[in-house]
Amino acid sequence: MPFANFKVPAGTLTEEQKEQIITRATELYVDVYGERARATTLVLVEEVADGGWGIGGNVLTLAKLQQTPES
Repeated sequence: MPFANFKVPAGTLTEEQKEQIITRATELYVDVYGERARATTLVLVEEVADGGWGIGGNVLTLAKLQQTPES
């Protein structure tokens, strides 16, 4: 069963955007594995609470993610 798990900052996507991620990820698997993959493809869009993740030992917040590189 193809499986895709997207983790996104909580409250940053609309329901329509989540649907688009699910649809496009499913289509990608269908492109790779063929139409047989459509019925068994599982796509999970998880919203992570602000400050609930990090990279390189640093906690990320929505404010940090929205900063431009010069900030």
